[in-house]
Amino acid sequence: MLSHENVWAAIDALARINGMSVSALARGAGLDPTAFNKSKRRSADGRARWPSTESLSRVLEATGCTLGEFEALAAGDASGAPIPADARTVPLIGFAQAGDGGYFDDAGFPAGFGWDTVELPTRASGQSYALKVQGDSMLPLYRDGDTLIVEPHASLRAGDRVVVRTCNGEIMAKILKRFGPDRVELLSLNPEHPDRAFSRSEIEWAARIVWASQ
Repeated sequence: MLSHENVWAAIDALARINGMSVSALARGAGLDPTAFNKSKRRSADGRARWPSTESLSRVLEATGCTLGEFEALAAGDASGAPIPADARTVPLIGFAQAGDGGYFDDAGFPAGFGWDTVELPTRASGQSYALKVQGDSMLPLYRDGDTLIVEPHASLRAGDRVVVRTCNGEIMAKILKRFGPDRVELLSLNPEHPDRAFSRSEIEWAARIVWASQ
């Protein structure tokens, strides 16, 4: 069961992962900038105040975090134990490298050794890796230099933010509109760039973006 302390600790961790203060996180979710301030977490008489379901929903939507991932953050903070470095260090790859098929196995995970790495403030799965954003095609959501944490084995559903590699080596980050047996449809994060559609046979792999560190 999630405790009051763990829920607030998870919100703090979510802000850190995204390179934000809790005030910036609240503002990015369309909430009052003071909504997550420490002074708001208890009433004047010391009673615990919980974030509302609507506030949590907005924060998860704004950061692309799932409820399960939020619960995992809370569980990690609840343990009080340090997270082993090898459980929170993932390979770091540039988009130019991601466009070269020789860098990945058939499942879309980096192949070989010797990658640069990035350390996360929370535990990572054994299949996660990081992609460094290059260029402006993902504005306004992701900026040049941002780091996307990608999970190639995560299930995909409409509305997910995903990284997709085509069979001809094109790599892109989009919003998944449809991932059917015959057709894949992708919505652009940047309105100045077009939406895309492919036959399923044109897609080499697609992986869900689970975190974004800015």
